[in-house]
Amino acid sequence: MSQIEPQPGIMEISPYVGGKSRIDGMTNIIKLSSNENPFGPSDAVKDAIVRAAHEVHRYPSTDHIELRSAIAEVHGVKVERIICGVGSDEILQMLAQAYAGPGDEVIYTEHGFSMYPILAHAVGATPVQVPEQERVVDVDSILAACTDRTRLIFIANPANPTSTMIGLSEIERLAEGIPAGAILVLDGAYAEFVEGYDGGAKLVEMRDNVVMTRTFSKLYGLGGMRVGWGYAPVEIIAVLDRIRQPFNLSTVALAAAEAAVRDTRYVEHCRSENARLRVWLAEALGEHGVPCDTSMANFVLARFGSREEAEACDQFLQKQGIIVRRVAGYGLPNALRITVGDEPSCRRVAHCIGLFKAGER
Repeated sequence: MSQIEPQPGIMEISPYVGGKSRIDGMTNIIKLSSNENPFGPSDAVKDAIVRAAHEVHRYPSTDHIELRSAIAEVHGVKVERIICGVGSDEILQMLAQAYAGPGDEVIYTEHGFSMYPILAHAVGATPVQVPEQERVVDVDSILAACTDRTRLIFIANPANPTSTMIGLSEIERLAEGIPAGAILVLDGAYAEFVEGYDGGAKLVEMRDNVVMTRTFSKLYGLGGMRVGWGYAPVEIIAVLDRIRQPFNLSTVALAAAEAAVRDTRYVEHCRSENARLRVWLAEALGEHGVPCDTSMANFVLARFGSREEAEACDQFLQKQGIIVRRVAGYGLPNALRITVGDEPSCRRVAHCIGLFKAGER
């Protein structure tokens, strides 16, 4: 019998399952399951990708200075506090690797992103789930769950899959109240969709126990490129840089992300269209008897009367060539997460849910 065994915690992981992208027997589908930007990347980004293709025989930079400088310039943050990764997921993974291990605890919330407990198990730490209040992060519950073994607290703001968020004063209260030696990680994958919200960047600059992560996968339309960044105290950046793979981002990905962050006019167009269609979609679903919480992201959480009804609606939508996301694995069995697509997609999914609710199944 083999004596080869994985590290403790690895076999406790239920592998992450992404949004469905195919329906057997169908080719012309509407995919609203992965919170992707329906408009894709800008023309400037596409041009940058083509130019970068001529340099793929060269190794990429190890310090990502061009991209980090662009991020600093556009967002008004400090370049020395920025680290870039393979999506924001890699930043989260590095934080877990660097700051948690066996005997430590990692806190996440009831409906939080499913990668958080996976990251804890991967390093042998104990994931600790705390309740939310009506699908909103509850600071008091998090503080009550903290112990002297707490090392990381993950919250997404806005949150996935609920689309809700908490205000800056609550985030500040949380950062102030966590134990010494613990890090508050603000997952800002959807921060760009909130007008005037910095994702917690200013709080990072004020404190030594807060880290913010961001991604190019959502608003910027670069999900296939896998680029993200973190913003943290310089001491934490110095730790993460010691375990970051030196060539973790490709030449093409770096060029695409730099062009994307600098194309502010296109970013504003996508944000504006998302805000308009997000309101329209939520109101249309409400008129069909399917309520949604006020969304602050690029998706809505459509709530049904029961798990059976939600699953039946999902099956009906698939027959119409529409893919949305079931979220029972997030503790929301009576809900479907629906990406805000372009206008035809939003109108189509709302129409089909209306037909479903009217009994035309």
